[in-house]
Amino acid sequence: MLASAYYCGMVTFRRLLRLLLGATVGLVVVGVIVRATESGMGCPDWPLCYGQIIPPLDDYKAWLEWIHRTIAAGIGLIVLGVVAAALRSLRGRRSLQGASLALLALVLFQAWLGRQTVLESNSGRSVTAHLATAMAFAGLQVWVYIRSGYPEKLPGITRAKGAVIAPLIAAGAVYALLLFGSNVTATDTGLIYPDWPLMGGTPVPPITELAAPQILHRYATGIVALVLIAATWIVRREAGSPRRVKRLLEASLGIFAVQCIIGALQIITKLAPWTQTLHVALATTIWLLTSAAAVTALLEARVGSGRSNTSGGGSMRSSILAYVALTKPRIVELLLITTVPAMLLAARGMPSPLLIGAALIGGTLSAASANVFNCIVDADIDARMARTKSRPLVAGSISIGSALRFASLLGIASFLFLAATTTMMAAFLSLLALAFYVLIYTLILKRSTPQNIVIGGAAGALPPVIGWAAVTGDVTLVPILLFALVFYWTPPHFWALALRIGPDYAAAGVPMLPVLAGPAETARQIWLYTILLVAMSLILWAVAGMGLVYLAVASIGGAIFLLRAWRLRGDVLGDGALRGATRLYRFSITYLTVIFASIAIDALLPR
Repeated sequence: MLASAYYCGMVTFRRLLRLLLGATVGLVVVGVIVRATESGMGCPDWPLCYGQIIPPLDDYKAWLEWIHRTIAAGIGLIVLGVVAAALRSLRGRRSLQGASLALLALVLFQAWLGRQTVLESNSGRSVTAHLATAMAFAGLQVWVYIRSGYPEKLPGITRAKGAVIAPLIAAGAVYALLLFGSNVTATDTGLIYPDWPLMGGTPVPPITELAAPQILHRYATGIVALVLIAATWIVRREAGSPRRVKRLLEASLGIFAVQCIIGALQIITKLAPWTQTLHVALATTIWLLTSAAAVTALLEARVGSGRSNTSGGGSMRSSILAYVALTKPRIVELLLITTVPAMLLAARGMPSPLLIGAALIGGTLSAASANVFNCIVDADIDARMARTKSRPLVAGSISIGSALRFASLLGIASFLFLAATTTMMAAFLSLLALAFYVLIYTLILKRSTPQNIVIGGAAGALPPVIGWAAVTGDVTLVPILLFALVFYWTPPHFWALALRIGPDYAAAGVPMLPVLAGPAETARQIWLYTILLVAMSLILWAVAGMGLVYLAVASIGGAIFLLRAWRLRGDVLGDGALRGATRLYRFSITYLTVIFASIAIDALLPR
């Protein structure tokens, strides 16, 4: 009897969820029609329309807005039904009951945002917040519906590779792209460039305050396309990947291609209402598909783990220290060294302390997220290396599931925080760095090529560009040269470390250059990249108009770097390979710190 009641309750619950999801997608589509026909202020008051329940019969804009509000009210009633079904019939399913209450909280918050949108006369900020909440609401519905198809108690995740992490990154990237698109609508810059795919006849137009939303949206579209391709490829190649996850990602990639065509038609038709409506409808579909892929991948990883995986307990202090250790603070600190000097150079002086603090916090969150994802993927490698075998995931002080939640929250927080406190360009670049480091370097390159650190170093070279963009909102030649400086610094720095711990990498099966090519070839490559590094430092002096302080540091520091790199070539042929690699590795950190300090000093000195 109880089983029958539970079954009927679950059927009702899932039916209501399907109805809710369909109504939510319909509400989004109607909302776009309202926006495209400029009917957002068709009812200038809230919740009534011109002070009455039924709008004037001869005002179609008022009726469109009224329909939008009526569907929203209907969604509120459906959510109440979902909550009632969960609390009454799904006893023992606390995850579903809690999520249903979260749906109710979100729909109430969305209603308040709708009110604010009307009161603020469809301000850009309120429009973007309204869409962001609507997509979060839809994403949570996807989670609840898929979760309802699994038992309440599931074992913890014991292994999280590409099939789990790639869909997560893809879903996050699609959500960010939705916000970029909403920002275009909010700033009314959809037709600032009448051509497509070029912008004013060039793929790299000057980034001005007016043009930035459209430029960022198009750049982000290209990056997200690559993220979807990479995520689909990673999931397809990984043995044991759930078939549903593959199909969901493949479907999202196919619809994304159609979406790009609709984007072009928006320009050609000068934002015809049907193209705007179809564009957002397809974007919502892609978001739902990637969300479903991410949720399914996570749940299937728990089902497939076969046993419980929980953290080892311990005091609050030890848990906090373990989470901090996952973020690799020393690496984060090294990355942030390059951010502030770039900001000072961009401002040619001291930017607002609040802006510097915001950029540092956002950059820390982004780098920490990338590092935690890296620890999750490389847990098997870390267990075989003496240098990393005490990391929290290997030691069992933090579970894989907890680490995944931590990494995801850090990544989401970094993007939203940078977008809210600095510039959308800085937020975009932080998203690019995170996706590149996790998908391209960690999941694809690290275990497949000795050039992993060369290509993957692009992610670590982006912090100075992010710092520059946080101040100016654009990217010019100077930040690109700063990027190149860190990019060419990375191989000598990391390969010197790899020479020290080559046996560790060999034991873990990681194809680092010293393992595959040997110390002599590694030393030769370090020497060549050091030449490129010093040359780039001098080019930066000439192009950026740096002063004598920077020139002196770049010249003296570069000469010492070259000398140490040259000596390393002789050391690896004798008995001093480890000692020479250690000296070069430590000096490389000093070099990066000092040369960026000289950039900061030069930027502050009067001209």
